[in-house]
Amino acid sequence: MVKATKAEKKIAYDTKLCQLIDEYTQILVVAADNVGSTQLQNIRKGLRGDSVVLMGKNTMMKRSVRIHSENTGNTAILNLLPLLQGNVGLIFTKGDLKEVSEEVAKYKVGAPARVGLVAPIDVVVQPGNTGLDPSQTSFFQVLNIPTKINKGTVEIITPVELIKQGDKVGSSEAALLAKLGIRPFSYGLVVQSVYDNGSVFSPEVLDLTEDQLVEKFASGISMVTSLALAISYPTLAAAPHMFINAYKNALAIAVATEYTFPQAEKVKEFLKDPSKFAVAAAAVSADAGGGGGAQAAAKVEEKKEESDEEDYEGGFGLFDEE
Repeated sequence: MVKATKAEKKIAYDTKLCQLIDEYTQILVVAADNVGSTQLQNIRKGLRGDSVVLMGKNTMMKRSVRIHSENTGNTAILNLLPLLQGNVGLIFTKGDLKEVSEEVAKYKVGAPARVGLVAPIDVVVQPGNTGLDPSQTSFFQVLNIPTKINKGTVEIITPVELIKQGDKVGSSEAALLAKLGIRPFSYGLVVQSVYDNGSVFSPEVLDLTEDQLVEKFASGISMVTSLALAISYPTLAAAPHMFINAYKNALAIAVATEYTFPQAEKVKEFLKDPSKFAVAAAAVSADAGGGGGAQAAAKVEEKKEESDEEDYEGGFGLFDEE
């Protein structure tokens, strides 16, 4: 079998990537640091059906994206170019972006702390029996980890933050974690950015719930309304408030002067005769509690009748002769 040349491989890669761009409108840009071939194969199997994982050199991916944009006039796909930085791959999908992202996160595998590796998380060694014999105490002394000998083994007394996130793993830390059998790190494909029909956004957006979206939308409307009212600029959100404020101003002028208009006449009438306020309030109160008052009166009357009946029966029996 004749092996394909580099030029043929590039052409085949361009063709494949362009076909995927034509077929899929959603793309997850994932970081693939420290991901092995076996792990990547398992991820491909897990996503098989509605998603395709494509890896490649950044220069090849950028070249293919530009070629597709030139051939089809799809300029929106050029938004992918700034995202192709570092060791990244592309996941083309037709499924729900959040579900696909969660499925990718399932395929993380544990990894030991290798010397010179930048720690992605804090590593804390918990207190307890290590199972190591007393001759191994030198490791703990070098790292300033308080220990004691308990039943012939080394026991860590207090929790110790061995490695901080972002620090490089030293030889002593790596050796100690290996002896304790601790694999502190886990690696897999990590979603860095999301491309959806020309729009690019952070994967954190996928975690937003419907209630959170409604809350953010309401907060945005409130800010737009406040700004529009402050600068007297009419917007759809501020219009109702502006109409109400204008009505209040016109009403204030009508009350202070002889000028009037239909919507102000009732208010001016109440202000001329304040007793009408009390009459209106009493009418509303009667309408709201009329049924309850009748029921309460009926209950009082019923209790009164029961009391009279009891008194009547009790009056003939105390000195009654049989």
